[in-house]
Amino acid sequence: MRQLFAVCALAAVLYAAKPVDDAKALIKQKKFEEAVTLLDPAYKAKPADAAVKATLVEALMGNADTYMYDDKLPPFRKYPTALRLYRRVVEIDKTNQKAKDNVAMIEGIYKSMGRPVPQ
Repeated sequence: MRQLFAVCALAAVLYAAKPVDDAKALIKQKKFEEAVTLLDPAYKAKPADAAVKATLVEALMGNADTYMYDDKLPPFRKYPTALRLYRRVVEIDKTNQKAKDNVAMIEGIYKSMGRPVPQ
């Protein structure tokens, strides 16, 4: 029985490590959306897994920053997308100050223009 438990525990660790390792490789290649797509199921299955959570936040932040700072994208495209991604980061990691600051900045931009803040 102990051997079965040990095998199951090892399989669980390896299963969690695989998406994280693959996602980190994608993040290095700046393929943030692919990394998020890979990590979402792992995060939904184990939201308390620190490695999955941290890597997902890293991928989401990279993706959000890509939209936010892409000068080729028009504001009506980049700000709503970046805002949605930064909000998701805050949802997952309530202590992420950069994401909180960027949410506040984008919302402030919309409010200063008298436009509705995208949801």
